[in-house]
Amino acid sequence: MKYAVMAAGLCGLGILGACIQPTAMPEASEGRALYAENCVQCHGVSGKGDGPWAKEMKPAPTDLTQLSRQYKFPRARVLSTIDGYHRADLPGQQMPEFGLLLQGETVPVDTGDGVMTPTPRPLAALLAYLESIQDV
Repeated sequence: MKYAVMAAGLCGLGILGACIQPTAMPEASEGRALYAENCVQCHGVSGKGDGPWAKEMKPAPTDLTQLSRQYKFPRARVLSTIDGYHRADLPGQQMPEFGLLLQGETVPVDTGDGVMTPTPRPLAALLAYLESIQDV
């Protein structure tokens, strides 16, 4: 009887586990709204670095539509730049901190090494949008 109860419990856990969907990478449309709220003033509506504040900035904002021009989209570098980790290497950096993009639920993101890295959903959404606007 004891084993039957344990087997039923394990079976129930298996069914429950099958019902829970893993959180998927956000769509680019979700990131578009975040881009409009946080990035347009410097990088411009098109992402080419031609926003209203760009003329006053030295160095000029990066053209975000050309991030894939050398090889493939550099997910790890883009995430590290947005979250502030990689910005210390950038000369004259004026890019603000985006604390709200680093909060909330996490989603698995392949940053290019085949390992799924838990990433805050807003940050992953912005990444998806930036990947979608590449000219190359």
